[in-house]
Amino acid sequence: MGLLAKIFKKSGPVVLDKCDLSVLGTDVHSHLIPGIDDGVKTLQESIEVIKAFANRGYKKLVTTPHIMSDFYRNTPEIILGGLEQVRKEIKAQGIPIELDAAAEYNIDHEFEAKIDAGKLLTFGGNYILVEMPFMQEPPNLAVCIFKLMTAGLKPVLAHVERYTFWHNDYQKIIEQKDKGVLLQLNINSLTGAYGPGVSKMAKRLIEDDLIDLVGSDCHKIEHMHFIDQARTTPQLHNLIEKKDLLNKML
Repeated sequence: MGLLAKIFKKSGPVVLDKCDLSVLGTDVHSHLIPGIDDGVKTLQESIEVIKAFANRGYKKLVTTPHIMSDFYRNTPEIILGGLEQVRKEIKAQGIPIELDAAAEYNIDHEFEAKIDAGKLLTFGGNYILVEMPFMQEPPNLAVCIFKLMTAGLKPVLAHVERYTFWHNDYQKIIEQKDKGVLLQLNINSLTGAYGPGVSKMAKRLIEDDLIDLVGSDCHKIEHMHFIDQARTTPQLHNLIEKKDLLNKML
């Protein structure tokens, strides 16, 4: 190897062998029920993605369709009905993977009423996946988190690294963690799929040991490419080796 090649190797990004995703066991964030949100559109597409997860060593998927008042007005009945359809096809094709469903709840103007109604889809017993709008922190964030916890639920903030309005206010993330909110990171964020700022934040959160769960946020088969790319990063290697990562306990 020439001198320039050695210098480049030392100064360039570290690329490792693909990490073993079977260590995770469970993926906790995806959109794999066909035709009900911005995820997969057909049952055939759903099965194609699920097979890809199984081939990468996953044993269980918790798929989480959007529930948003202005766009995806899904209900537990719609989601669980779609879950059964996909489960039947998984069984028919003999795919060695377990599929459960919860939801990704948007903290919007209707979310408090949903909490009060008490018919929320959770995973792992009492974990509930929530997301914020990407433009700004919702004014009812603190109230909703308090209500969820009072109801005995454990809020999981989806793709915490993607809220750019917190990128220059890191203490806001620390405050959520201190309140008991669990933080979920998207694997694909490590690749730059959502931009360099999100990638930088994702790596920082891992380095600061703030991440409780990791998810794919997979919407389509093309997202598996980014997952494979992320598998070569030292940050994902370090994260999946974390003993108390909650994915391993679901």
